[in-house]
Amino acid sequence: MRRPTLTPRQEDRAIALAGLIGGLVLIAFKVYDHSEGVPRWAVLPPLLITAGLELFRRTRPILTVTLGGAVFAVSIFTGALIATTIMYTDLLYASVLYGKPRMSRILHLSGAGSVIVLSSLSFLYSDAPTALAVVVITSLIFLGPVWTGDLVRRHREEAETQRLRAEQTALLSEMDRRQAVVAERSRMARELHDVVANHLSAIAIHATGAQSVARRQRRSEEDPLVAAMGVIRENSVQGLAEMRRMIGLLRDSGGGEADESYAAPDLGAVDALLAKARAAGRDVGLDFDLAERGERGKLAVPVGLAAYRIVQESLTNALKHAGPGRVRVLLEYGPRELCIAVDSPYRADAGRGLPGARAGMVGMRERAGLLGGSFEAGPEGDCWSVRAVLPRELVTEEGERRA
Repeated sequence: MRRPTLTPRQEDRAIALAGLIGGLVLIAFKVYDHSEGVPRWAVLPPLLITAGLELFRRTRPILTVTLGGAVFAVSIFTGALIATTIMYTDLLYASVLYGKPRMSRILHLSGAGSVIVLSSLSFLYSDAPTALAVVVITSLIFLGPVWTGDLVRRHREEAETQRLRAEQTALLSEMDRRQAVVAERSRMARELHDVVANHLSAIAIHATGAQSVARRQRRSEEDPLVAAMGVIRENSVQGLAEMRRMIGLLRDSGGGEADESYAAPDLGAVDALLAKARAAGRDVGLDFDLAERGERGKLAVPVGLAAYRIVQESLTNALKHAGPGRVRVLLEYGPRELCIAVDSPYRADAGRGLPGARAGMVGMRERAGLLGGSFEAGPEGDCWSVRAVLPRELVTEEGERRA
């Protein structure tokens, strides 16, 4: 279990309270140096004032160390109390740690001056061993906390410098990564444009030319050859438009506005999709039916796009692999989920040697999984069944739902 951390103000209060309680205990047991002719209660005011100054050790370091020095000097004559001395050394330490950088130089000079003056007086009016003891004690009181505070401050500044340097390194690494991603996306866009888009353009041009030749030969629009060329041209043109949209997205580094000339397909275009499938499946004995249950309402754009792609891929698989018969498409709009069901006549081992076989299943499963849905496909009796369940609402990173 993680322990609750104290705020800086709470830490100062705890230090002041601990010093005050410790001093009162020492006074109660008379553990202090009492000077002759000074009342015993005189040791208490320096303790109370020093404890009060501890409350402002971070916010007013110059004021606290100045007043603390005066109070400590008075406490030497009223009664030397260890608790008062320890709190004064803490004020010295805090003034170096939380004060301005020049405080360290000032306190080093004043501390060294105090040590020299006090040890010299002891040597003049006493003996050398006493003067040496005064040097040690005064150095621990006046210089020890200053050295410690200066050392801790330097370590903190070095740690902060290293932290900022690490953040800058991480930022530069992220910028390099993004530039690498943008460069790779641009390379992919060039490859798609030079290879796939050019081939689709060639298919559309040749299909249009074949239609023109057939019309010059006065063939009917219902002629199977003319109809097939029309389907090829329409699908290649639509594929080319979507390919160009994908190329534009890959070339976009994310800083520009999205191209609004292209709208992502959704279930509103499923009727047109079925019309194309009927035209393409007429020659192989396939017919397509669509049934919808519930109210479509408003779907999130990713959900509508994924649903459209799943239906599109299912119909394409039916045209490639299914035997003659009826393909049934069911779209069921529930309050929370969208269910897609596509059943087509099943032929075992049909189309497995075609290029890209099984890749469509992987793509449909990934689309459903990215939205938090489910996907299943496989033979059920004499039918090939595709079942996909997509959530109607998406959960954003902030935990909000959006339609």
